[in-house]
Amino acid sequence: MKLSDFDFDLPEDLIATRPMKPRPAARLLLAEGDAIADRHVRDLVDILRPGDRLVLNNTRVIPARLFGERLRDTKDGSGRAKVEVTLLNPEPSGGWRVLARPLRKLAPGDRLDFGAGLTAVVSGKDETEAVLAFDLTGPAFDAALEEAGRMPLPPYIESRRPADAQDREDYQPVFARERGAVAAPTASLHFDQPLLDALRAMGVDFTEVTLHVGAGTFLPVKVEDVTTHRMHAEWGEVTPEAAAQINVTKAAGGRVIPVGTTALRLIESAARSGRVEPWRGETDIFIYPGFTFHAANGLLTNFHLPKSTLLMLVSALMGAERIRAIYDHAVTERYRFFSYGDASLLLP
Repeated sequence: MKLSDFDFDLPEDLIATRPMKPRPAARLLLAEGDAIADRHVRDLVDILRPGDRLVLNNTRVIPARLFGERLRDTKDGSGRAKVEVTLLNPEPSGGWRVLARPLRKLAPGDRLDFGAGLTAVVSGKDETEAVLAFDLTGPAFDAALEEAGRMPLPPYIESRRPADAQDREDYQPVFARERGAVAAPTASLHFDQPLLDALRAMGVDFTEVTLHVGAGTFLPVKVEDVTTHRMHAEWGEVTPEAAAQINVTKAAGGRVIPVGTTALRLIESAARSGRVEPWRGETDIFIYPGFTFHAANGLLTNFHLPKSTLLMLVSALMGAERIRAIYDHAVTERYRFFSYGDASLLLP
């Protein structure tokens, strides 16, 4: 498999920069077997069956993008400089690993001020990332981050417009609970509470799992032989209760349908024995054609970047030729792409 096998032409004007309102008004491409139908997310109440189980990723996006100043002491005043930081993940030491711009101008010992009482010292640095030790911890850190930070929109949105106050609502699933993601599980953004209630009333079951989506989800694949690509690691948890619920549904003949690639990657990480087991830790599972699925019977997901690992994942689920046909249809019918775009329900 070559990287070029997962390329396609995408018109720039199909990249969504704002979501549909209300959320379930987004379009839904239903791909079931060999058939394709153009629907809307609200139609899930007519498409899903009693006994189906949707697996939801309950991670909560933190306002992980910070803008501030470097306050290095110098006699000539040259120590002050603007800096932009994106939080990646907490370190065991208590610090945070971050992306920083301009990274080359930061040095261990530099003090950074992001406003709202949020300050940090650069405690380490390598060729690609820095480690910051914040002066605040616990609830005080969370409160200051909420005030000082911006939502970390994907690069393909940030290149078109900056994040604003509306994104604090738009870029957060309604069932988000567990703080820690620096990118949204975007298929989840299509649900509002009335749709969840309607699905529950018709007999659809729900299971929550947690995978803290990292900024690495936007990293491009740089190798032509895709099988040599190494995935970024992300922390997740499948509780004993969640594992039991999924296994009960499968034993009863119901369909297990993750909402988003993050939920799918997590439950497949927990199912390498052939059934879903309780699981907690970091996963770097890479799903591409040839992968054997043990947990998922389908997938609700957005439309993904050309040459991305997520396009490889849906190709593994549906077959590469089938996905090419689905994406050709989506482009022809002008579906909206990426994080704030429309959805597809993939049922092999």
